[in-house]
Amino acid sequence: MKKWNSYIIILLTFIYTSCSNESVETYVSTPSPLEIPQLFEARILNPIIPNDNPQTTEGIALGKKLFFDPILSGNNSQACADCHAPENAFSDSDRFSDGIDGSLGNRNSMPLFNLAWNYDEKFFWDGNTFSLEHQAFVPVSDLTEMASDWQDVEEKLQQHLEYPNLFNLAFGTSKIDSVKVTKALAQFQRTLISSNSKFDKFLLGEAVLTPEEQNGFNVFMDENRGDCFHCHGSESNPLWTDNIFHNNGLDKTFTDLGLGAVTGDPADNGKFKSPSLRNLAFTAPYMHDGRFATLEEVINHYSEGLKNSSTIDPLMKKVNQGGVQLSMQDKADLKSFLLSLSDYEFINNSAFSNP
Repeated sequence: MKKWNSYIIILLTFIYTSCSNESVETYVSTPSPLEIPQLFEARILNPIIPNDNPQTTEGIALGKKLFFDPILSGNNSQACADCHAPENAFSDSDRFSDGIDGSLGNRNSMPLFNLAWNYDEKFFWDGNTFSLEHQAFVPVSDLTEMASDWQDVEEKLQQHLEYPNLFNLAFGTSKIDSVKVTKALAQFQRTLISSNSKFDKFLLGEAVLTPEEQNGFNVFMDENRGDCFHCHGSESNPLWTDNIFHNNGLDKTFTDLGLGAVTGDPADNGKFKSPSLRNLAFTAPYMHDGRFATLEEVINHYSEGLKNSSTIDPLMKKVNQGGVQLSMQDKADLKSFLLSLSDYEFINNSAFSNP
């Protein structure tokens, strides 16, 4: 009897010790602050990193795995990366992306880079979602996209062989919920930094522009020629967008109200967020609805294709004459400059590719 008592005491001691060790085990993640490019550090404000979602090595790795995993979709067939492909600067080469059942949306997938410097924190073409964390909720449950249910997503991830441990490493708990999923995705997306185009190198004194690229830049900055800088910035703004919503003269009447559908204000009808001009070599087709297949079509629109409407942006100063009326040489040179903003290192970065 004493022998059995001893065994019981030993067993209870082992269980108590194990539970005690488990309860006091501390969760320590590895900080992984963003590497701020030299031009960004010198010319724009610091990136936006939420206090409740700091960048960590474990969170970024988890977010990357989730980004490329079709497990987030309703039928396990589609990942975030299917509509935001690395080789397309995390956009889609199709005008409209297919959902899991083959249905099409009505807008082109926006490219994903330099998102931590989206200072108004309004995402999508019409700004309908605030913060990068909340943005990730939308495509997963959208019936024309991944058509999933967040409760089903949580259950699939919880039953997965790897994910509970990865969430524990990233967030200190193996209990998975949608908030942690979107936090991890946001951490990965904030690492998608593009800052090494030819024009970036030119600004750093590491490259020389061709005469065509230099004239194209002059056209871009000239109020009497291209007049592009008002919406897309200049060499002082390495984001190459003002992140503001504009009606840029695409239509006289609107089938897609854009910002107006979000705010309910008719003065916002036909307004969409100015996209960055970085990486245009990879992000065709262009505009919110992908209506232009080439940069030549985009340039022709601003040169002689503007359409007037009640909400046309005042920056479209020459709308009554159809546009800025560029010469053929200025059009060609403007295209050369715009292509110099493309970052080949970004689309080939193994840190951003399918793990």
